[in-house]
Amino acid sequence: MSVGDRPGNAPEDRREERRAALREALLAAAERTIAAQGLAALRARDLAREAGCAVGAIYTVFPDLDALALAVNLRTLNLFDAALGPAERPDGAIDGPAAAADELVRLGLAYLAFAGAHPLRWDALFRHRPPPGQRAPDWYVAEQARLFSRIERPLAALRPDLPEPECRLLARSLFSATHGIVALGLDEQRMALPVATLRVQLEILVRAMATGLTAQVSGDCRSGT
Repeated sequence: MSVGDRPGNAPEDRREERRAALREALLAAAERTIAAQGLAALRARDLAREAGCAVGAIYTVFPDLDALALAVNLRTLNLFDAALGPAERPDGAIDGPAAAADELVRLGLAYLAFAGAHPLRWDALFRHRPPPGQRAPDWYVAEQARLFSRIERPLAALRPDLPEPECRLLARSLFSATHGIVALGLDEQRMALPVATLRVQLEILVRAMATGLTAQVSGDCRSGT
């Protein structure tokens, strides 16, 4: 009989199963709350009531509500990654500047579509802040970096001369510009625009940046730098 089969482990196994079930119930409740009411509506008493547990039980599976919100945001990032769809080629390679520009436009429009379809979950990604003195966990930062790599690949095809650190920085700059258009365009109190208009403006911006990056490479080649 293996260690895992010993009867003495059965109570521990059942405890872990209950913890896993409680964690999933709380995550599902938090997801529903954020999707329907936003991050500010996340309250321990309401979550406990929906998950069918005591308030104190929340903290047996999550250290605090910030950790629970971060776990929901991770699921949102995974949902967004799935919404982006696979790369056109299985190996992720991009054939030339035109294909790279098309891929950047596709990613930008997918970002707009996701923000429009999941506005409060999308908002929670940017509204959540770690407690004072703390940073986002490494696993969360790694997931963000993985998503940024979706932008870095077409940028590297546009500017193969750029070192990786500069390409990563450029990807974040392009994302910031895209996010600004999407955030302001969807903000009903500031500058709400029809989605069709946003799509056109977003494509103009992304293609202009792609054209400028390609022109920089051509100019460098002509000048011999």
